[in-house]
Amino acid sequence: METEDRGSQGAHKKHWAQLQAQAYLTYPLYLGQLHLETSERPGPLGCRRILPQQIFKDHPAQQLFRPEAFLVSLGPSGTPLFAHQGDHVWLDSSSANKTSVAIGGIIKETKPGKVLVEDDEGKEHWIQAEDLSALRPMHPNSAQGVDDMIRLGDLNEAGMVRNLLIRYQQHKIYTYIGSILVAMNPFQVLPLYTLEQVHLYYGRLVGELPPHVFAIANTCYFNMKRNKRDQCCVISGESGAGKTETTKLILQFLATVSGQHSSIEQQVLEANPILEAFGNAKTIHNDNSSRFGKYIDIYFNPSGVIEGARIEHFLLEKSRVCRQAPDERNYHIFYCMLMGMSAEEKQLLCLGTASEYRYLTTGNCTSCEGLDDARDYAHVRSAMKILLFSDSENWDLSKLLAAILHLGNVEFMAAVFENLDSSDVVMEMPAFPTVRKLLQ
Repeated sequence: METEDRGSQGAHKKHWAQLQAQAYLTYPLYLGQLHLETSERPGPLGCRRILPQQIFKDHPAQQLFRPEAFLVSLGPSGTPLFAHQGDHVWLDSSSANKTSVAIGGIIKETKPGKVLVEDDEGKEHWIQAEDLSALRPMHPNSAQGVDDMIRLGDLNEAGMVRNLLIRYQQHKIYTYIGSILVAMNPFQVLPLYTLEQVHLYYGRLVGELPPHVFAIANTCYFNMKRNKRDQCCVISGESGAGKTETTKLILQFLATVSGQHSSIEQQVLEANPILEAFGNAKTIHNDNSSRFGKYIDIYFNPSGVIEGARIEHFLLEKSRVCRQAPDERNYHIFYCMLMGMSAEEKQLLCLGTASEYRYLTTGNCTSCEGLDDARDYAHVRSAMKILLFSDSENWDLSKLLAAILHLGNVEFMAAVFENLDSSDVVMEMPAFPTVRKLLQ
């Protein structure tokens, strides 16, 4: 509808800016351009009352009247924005006493001079009339959640975080941002990665089915075949975000759809248990944290069949071998070896329990709930056979690992050599001759 002249409109904008901090209204939601008039008769809290017949006079929106509505804020061009009980709103961080990101909420109750808002964490906040500027209307699809956040009406940090929260609560751990897939670690096993799921996403475009890591893997695979060009998939995130598991799932998909199930696909998959045993450890954030980065090349023939793979590692946390932070462990392989080896093998390597070795006890944590070290060691030995490690190579590797543990128990004493400070090995320690024997 037509607005009033520019001068009158400017005066109305100024008046609404004043009312925004104090007005309590009881009229319905309407987001259009309005003729704004006010009554001089005081309303609740002594503020001016806005009369519905004056706001909506000669406008078809009059039939939309509903009680218990109030002014939330001014929209573009000074448009008043109203909300009522049951509406979703954004609650600014200053009211929620949280971070700088606004949090979503729902209006539970309205009373003269204040509004009750329940936020997404279940906490209730009474918003006084003078603090109504802390509330902002929420776009309808932000309230319901979307599977592709490009379509969010509130495309900002708060809107994206809330969308992920809603989907996570619905056990939907995957969400798109265009061609980017966001994965939320569910910390539980979900039935999303079966052979049926692989076949379901095979050959389908992104967006045809709900978001899934298989959809991204499928897109990479078919773009490679169609365009005859290399494809790259970057997997990043914080510790515990699920990077290692996502990598394994993509490899699982590629090995399944490549068409020719040979030992090569199996070798590609079985490389992961070995990498995890020697490069992953328990931290305070994650029981299976990768302490290195890896770059995996998968080679395909013109028919799309896997022919080989190459794995490069970088930034290995070498210092963890000698020292761990409190409540953290050394690399999995040491504990797996001590729990999974036979008594005869441990006797040949002069090995005991994890508590006997300095390199395994600096973090005061030698076990991890949810990890079966003996079972994992059997899996590592099986993977080494599939990757064609010989028995002698396996034994040499075990001797080297045992030597590292014994070396951690070697003690040194201060000494002076040619007027320079130095150190001497305490030869009486039983660990030193054991290390010398194992490294021969």
